[in-house]
Amino acid sequence: MTKFVIVSGGVMSGVGKGVASASIAKILQEYGYSVTLIKIDPYINSDAGTLRPTEHGEVWVTCDGGEIDQDLGTYERFINQAIPKKNSITTGQIYSAVIERERRGDYLGATVQFIPHITNEIVDRIYQAAQDYEIVVIEIGGTVGDYENGAYLYAIKNLCAKSSTQNIVHALVTYLPVPQHTGEMKTKPTQQAVRLLNQEGITPDFILCRSEQPIDDIRRQKIESFARIGLDGIIAAPDVTSVYHVPVNFEQEQLGQKILKTLGLSQKKTPDWQAWQKLADSIIDTSLPKVKIAIVGKYLVSGDFSLTDSYLSVKHALLHAGAHLGVYIDVTWLDAHDFEENSKNLLSSSTTSDLIENLLVEKLKNFDGILIPGGFGAQGVDGKINVITYAREHQVPYLGICYGMQLAVIEYARNLCNLIDAHTTEVVPSTINPVVDILPIQDNLIKTKGYGGTMRLGNYSAQVTANSRVLKLYQAANRAEKLATGEVVVTERHRHRYEINPKYIAQLAQAGLIFSGVHVREDDTKLMEFIELPGHPFFVATQAHPEFNSRLESPAPLFTGFVQAAHEFAIKKLKD
Repeated sequence: MTKFVIVSGGVMSGVGKGVASASIAKILQEYGYSVTLIKIDPYINSDAGTLRPTEHGEVWVTCDGGEIDQDLGTYERFINQAIPKKNSITTGQIYSAVIERERRGDYLGATVQFIPHITNEIVDRIYQAAQDYEIVVIEIGGTVGDYENGAYLYAIKNLCAKSSTQNIVHALVTYLPVPQHTGEMKTKPTQQAVRLLNQEGITPDFILCRSEQPIDDIRRQKIESFARIGLDGIIAAPDVTSVYHVPVNFEQEQLGQKILKTLGLSQKKTPDWQAWQKLADSIIDTSLPKVKIAIVGKYLVSGDFSLTDSYLSVKHALLHAGAHLGVYIDVTWLDAHDFEENSKNLLSSSTTSDLIENLLVEKLKNFDGILIPGGFGAQGVDGKINVITYAREHQVPYLGICYGMQLAVIEYARNLCNLIDAHTTEVVPSTINPVVDILPIQDNLIKTKGYGGTMRLGNYSAQVTANSRVLKLYQAANRAEKLATGEVVVTERHRHRYEINPKYIAQLAQAGLIFSGVHVREDDTKLMEFIELPGHPFFVATQAHPEFNSRLESPAPLFTGFVQAAHEFAIKKLKD
């Protein structure tokens, strides 16, 4: 019978439930069990596809085309295993499914109510996602006490009722603040979180104590007396420099063995953390050769705060590549708006073009590589194009992802093909040179405001050109597949509506731009997937999102190539 580990949160959001859940799954995996994870999000959106990146973080894309909360990305990076979209459960999905069944008459005239119909739908979806796995880790979003969580906590009790006590473990992730004016770690918020969970009829088996520093014995004893669980169930979860150290830290308190014991299981194999520990240590090892990477994006500001969760997977993909190459990745986040004509940085009597060039040189001269990630809309586009020009002309390694590829093609068309007005119809619908344009099917969806879940999503394969840089990188990572027809393909995840316009491919190629990978649709339409520039240290871009297939134990090929080129560029600069 499938066993369940339920992870809920207390005190406040953002304390690391996702990392804790992923770490528990990784630990249980290391003990020899087949494990998957489920994320429950109480919001009424059907998925994360239409959520604002600066509010909710990046949208994670699954292999089967789901637009999901970024925690699923954390799960995949830890357990090195693809997780399907059915493992994401939202309130919007639950109510939509129940109402749709009611409209079809599936309930045979019964009065449809919160209990049992909504809660049963939740439990059914959990069982569907749990099929074929020995242990399932379920993270409940939000915090205990939120109105939105009521249905899920009740459903979890139903899950408990259908299973024996020994088949379910409850873990509460809580936060222990240290107010500056007292300098003392406080347990009262944790006590309140435990009380709220008890009110739902659930007593935690483990309390994971998030804090700036490890919890001491006095605080452990306070929580023990209030929560009525043994000291062994109170686990320290202090801040770490790299999240990849969390499972190793948990194991220092034998969390894996304690969970297995509670579930009535024995370990199938002895965990070996040596390779994982070495890679995690490399991420934070500042004594390694430093590679300075600039990520130029637009989703970096939220009110008075600067956020980078919009590009979380990109950052991790860089760290994975750096760990395998033995270099320390130093990332700087740059706002694309700062490189535009109306930027507040442009304060001089010189011409605008000179000002931008001077600003680019001043802000980018110390970086070893430049990366432009995905995005949507007009904001920051001109700034990104200016940065791409700088990277191309100054021979700085460049990696473009999704929008970063489209803008690289636009930049090349303007400056190397003399198509001065080249643009994307996403930004300028009336452009006379629509180098980037929308697919007809996507255009119809936009006209009918069919935004949710309708982009080109999930896994798509690309035929890769022989002897191209892209192919060599994928072959080196054993991620290229040779078909019976002799063609070599690579597969990556996608999330976009616009494509490189086929009408301009020949002109761009004649000017020297290499289209090194294409996806061929059933109607024989060729969609450009990769570009590269010969003679450049590294100028590669892709329409895909390779960051979604990067793991600590298996980095994404394009990121590995990019970081390697940036490292070589750094060495060359020192010699010069």
